[in-house]
Amino acid sequence: MVLAAAAGGWYASGGGSPVGAAVDGTGEAVAPVARSLRLPWPDEGQASVAVEGIGSLGTRGEQKPVPIASLTKVMTAYVILEGHPMRVGAPGAAVVADQRAADESYSSVETTAPVLAGRTYTQRRLLELMMVPSGNNIARLLARWDAGQEQAFVAKMNRAAAGLGMRATTYTGVSGMEASTRSTSDDQLRLARAAMKDPVFRQIVATASVTAPGTGATFRNTNRLLGHDGVIGLKTGSSTPAGGNLAWAATQRIAGTTRLVVGVVLHQRAGTTPAEGSAAAHEAGRALITTIRADLPDALTRAGGSGRR
Repeated sequence: MVLAAAAGGWYASGGGSPVGAAVDGTGEAVAPVARSLRLPWPDEGQASVAVEGIGSLGTRGEQKPVPIASLTKVMTAYVILEGHPMRVGAPGAAVVADQRAADESYSSVETTAPVLAGRTYTQRRLLELMMVPSGNNIARLLARWDAGQEQAFVAKMNRAAAGLGMRATTYTGVSGMEASTRSTSDDQLRLARAAMKDPVFRQIVATASVTAPGTGATFRNTNRLLGHDGVIGLKTGSSTPAGGNLAWAATQRIAGTTRLVVGVVLHQRAGTTPAEGSAAAHEAGRALITTIRADLPDALTRAGGSGRR
């Protein structure tokens, strides 16, 4: 399903205001309907949720920058698509895999996707291999292809973050391996809102599985919520210092209109294993989505229809 997000300020951003506050930390209005909802916010970490055309449903947790692991790749994809726009369904530019990307294809310490040195890949396929199985080597390959050097691409990422008003975010790498890349749920929600405006990005993050050409290897999307309860994306990320992180996007039909619901959950079970953190982030995201789908329509009726001020 392709659905453009509204250009207005419907996302939560800023400080850790609880549901029911009139504004969040940056003055962004929290939708009145939020007062009628009892969302199952996670007990730890940070979370932010918003609904297109309705507004912020609030933020929970101190908005202190924390490691975000592979959520970093949302910005990597955003910058690539800003610099190399693609048409829906088109393959995009041709990219030749270098030896470094091939050498990094198989690793016991990070997530990768196999590519063959000297082989030409489409931009779209590489974006899929970066976002679906979360290939770190693909993120680095795309950064070198775009900017020549990875650090030059990181500078682009930070400029893009500043342009989006992500004041609490610092990128130090392109894949998320670096624990020094840090952000907040509010900032990542800003980015998710901007990225989901691109129909190509929306198609890529909704891809259930992808095959690496020339290798026969097929990978399923790391987002286990995809395809359930209206979920059409977005990106996972987990590591021991970052814990489990999940940016999700779902569609919901409300009063005859399809709305895009976007949420971010960060820093779940940090300090444990990536698998434990990922499971906790998925469960936190699932709980929020389930409650919103069940309760938001009635809450909007109680709030007087639109939920806006």
